Amino acid sequence: MSHKTHADMNQFESRDGRLVIAGYSVEEVVAIAGQTPCYVYDRSVIKRNVEKLRSFFPKVSLHYAIKANPMPAVVNYLSHQVDGLDVASGKELHTAISTGISPSNISFAGPGKSEQELTMAIFSGITINIESITELKRIITIADCHDRVANIALRLNPDFELKSSGMKMGGGPQQFGIDVEQLDHVFELLDHPKLKFMGLHIFTGSQNLNSRAIITAHNSIFALVDRLYKEYSFTLKHLNIGGGFGIPYFPGDQLLELAPIADNLNKLIDEHQSLLNNCELILELGRYLVGNAGVYLCQVTDKKVSRGQIYLITNGGLHHHLAASGNFGQVIRKNYPVAIANRMQQSDTELVNIVGPLCTPLDILANKMELPKAEIGDWVAVYQSGAYGFTASPRDFLSHPHPVELLL
Repeated sequence: MSHKTHADMNQFESRDGRLVIAGYSVEEVVAIAGQTPCYVYDRSVIKRNVEKLRSFFPKVSLHYAIKANPMPAVVNYLSHQVDGLDVASGKELHTAISTGISPSNISFAGPGKSEQELTMAIFSGITINIESITELKRIITIADCHDRVANIALRLNPDFELKSSGMKMGGGPQQFGIDVEQLDHVFELLDHPKLKFMGLHIFTGSQNLNSRAIITAHNSIFALVDRLYKEYSFTLKHLNIGGGFGIPYFPGDQLLELAPIADNLNKLIDEHQSLLNNCELILELGRYLVGNAGVYLCQVTDKKVSRGQIYLITNGGLHHHLAASGNFGQVIRKNYPVAIANRMQQSDTELVNIVGPLCTPLDILANKMELPKAEIGDWVAVYQSGAYGFTASPRDFLSHPHPVELLL
């Protein structure tokens, strides 16, 4: 990459000045996809991500949170690489079940599961992460009605917060999980013949690049579980401590250091042997497994100068990649790492804005970025696009054509 504001995107190579994804040059990728815009995911990068995590966390099961990228081909590939899948809707449940992975290794989280989804989960034999007392009562009613046993885990809203996370999903008042202060009533309800208690799920936040903050969260999770274990004397088949591992997106972001997190987690495992006896410890990761494996490609269709500023206009934009446009939770817009994919070694650069074809000033892929001098017909590559891209974007906004997805 010609600009040094972002962390190096060295998961991909270049050849003859062309970006290479899964061994194919950018022109070959576009030819295989049949069009731009397109999302391209490199399975070898996903595999390396899993292997890296395995080397640091050998005592922990790895689960993939499908919401990060639910493309069936991606989920199917990952189902053979990880130990379990986590779903957040009925459709994701179908995607997970269709991989052939054991239902005992699939869990279902989400604060507003419908009765239909709960019924699907009970009949398929997966574990439901309970998010409220109402949901627990609904499950009991459905299980009784159909004479089925429901596998359930409790998703807890802890009494602490994960600092430095992109999105907080635990601590304070939340729509997620059950406040630990409400557990007396929950454990009374758990004493029901149609319920099989599997374990606990504690997810405190996402997109964290601060290893110290994750270490603090893990310490707090184990202390909380230890306290509840003494109070309620349950047996855990699994303990899901969530994920929250971030990847670098913006200028100044650094890679998350895994070594200190792993050292601390190994220490916690040793210290809590009695609690974890025959208990599977689960790290549930989405973005960390697939985020850096994806590239969004679009093509420059026009180049114009407006009052001294250069605009590269492309056939892609916020309708395909809401996050890169800055409209998916950013308070102050920051640039994703971007490259001109057929000019990777070019030293002649210029300051440009890269925008899409939509009739809105929000349609920005890069704002005042120093990039190799581009022309009409060149390819724009947006890195770190493997998670929360295609399905997290308003693809029908202004009724432009959809991108395609490709796993190579």
